[in-house]
Parts: sequence; structure tokens; C-alpha cells
Amino acid sequence: MNRAQRAKLALTGAALSVGLLTAGCGYITPQQTNRQYSASDGIRADLGPLQLRNILIVSSGKDEPGRVIGAVYNSSSKDVTLKLNGAEGSQTEVPVKANSYTLLNESSDEAILSTSGGAPGSLVDVKVTEDGTNVSNTVKVPVVDATLPEYKEYLPAGSSPSASTSASPSSTASESATSSTASESATSSPSASGTGH
Repeated sequence: MNRAQRAKLALTGAALSVGLLTAGCGYITPQQTNRQYSASDGIRADLGPLQLRNILIVSSGKDEPGRVIGAVYNSSSKDVTLKLNGAEGSQTEVPVKANSYTLLNESSDEAILSTSGGAPGSLVDVKVTEDGTNVSNTVKVPVVDATLPEYKEYLPAGSSPSASTSASPSSTASESATSSTASESATSSPSASGTGH
């Protein structure tokens, strides 16, 4: 083997080593795109044929009314109703057409709980039930207030704005930390991680 052949062989070996090393990083490092998560302030949950995306409660205080916003997708061939039961017997219903979705951010589909059940920045238990298959589950839903301007328009009528500004510093900090990682998400498909505000 002459000198030129040895040089070619060494270069080939070096290129193969670099290729294997960089491919190995992708093999052992988990891909974030393979993990489903909520890319915004709200939560996601699946319930029978219903897919809840970016669900959260906008309220000015624990004992104040809370508006549920987000999107509910129905993958079944029949109309269903999502029932939401919150704190102190508060409840609301969301009708969702077959193979369609309901955007709770729209004024025509307001879902109001008589009490949010938690201070802004907290998580509250909400029992969600789908009437088509009677599947139910209890999920922890975040409560936010009008500290972030994008939620101001969703405060239920009759809420006291002063309660919103009296949220504790720790809850406001928690909410700000949550919102700093938020990103806009598409609302046009059930596979979307969240919905836009």
C-alpha cells in the first residue's frame, strides 16, 4: 500500500468516525418533537372522542366567576356535550358538533363557572365529562387573571377588577413564569398542542 492509498484510507476512517459520533448524538438524545405537551398557558386532555386543548380559567379571584377558554375538538360522528364541574358545585356545558370543534375564546361560546375555585396562578380541580360515552376525568386547570393583557377581555362580566390586582406576588410570579414559556399554537387541527389566544 503506497502513501497516497494510506492517506485516503485515513481520511475515509476519520470521516466515518465523525459521522458515527454525530449520528450517535441524535440516537441517544430524546427528540422534543416526539413528546406532546401544552405549548401555552393552558392544559391539554383527551376524553373519549373529545380533545381539550389549551384549557384554562380566567378569573379575578378565588370566589369570583371564572371563564373557561381554549378549544374542544370532537372526532366522533355525533354531537356531544362536554360538562365541566368546578369548585363549590359550579358547572358549565360546552356543546361540540360532530367532527368539528368549539372555540371557547369566542363570545358566542362562553363557558362560565360561578366560581373559579382558586386564586390566579393556582391550579384547580375540574371534573370533565363527555356525555356521548359518559367518560369522565378530573384535571388540574390553571387559573389566570388580567395581569397578562391577552386575558383581560375574557374576565367574566361582574368580576371585580380590584380582586385581580390583589393577587399575591407568588401567584403572579408563577403565572409570569408559565407565560414566559408560552408560544402561539395553531387552532385549526386536533393535533395542535394548544390554541392561540
